[in-house]
Amino acid sequence: MDLTAIIKKGEKQYVALCPEIDVVSQGYTVEEALKNLKDAVELYLEEFEAPEEIKSEEILVTHLRVKDAKIASPLGA
Repeated sequence: MDLTAIIKKGEKQYVALCPEIDVVSQGYTVEEALKNLKDAVELYLEEFEAPEEIKSEEILVTHLRVKDAKIASPLGA
């Protein structure tokens, strides 16, 4: 089964997320975070079955780049 891994640098560690099943792990290196996420996903799938939409749909992962923009105040202030 092919799943997505999103890895982001945190304050002290890298945080790794598998968004299809909402499993998160971490590690001090990208490699460690990815290994820990793989272990966590495998444990999850041993206990719970993968959601049907993961089994039947193709997942597309891509990136987009936008210009820097000011973040608007939620109240328009």
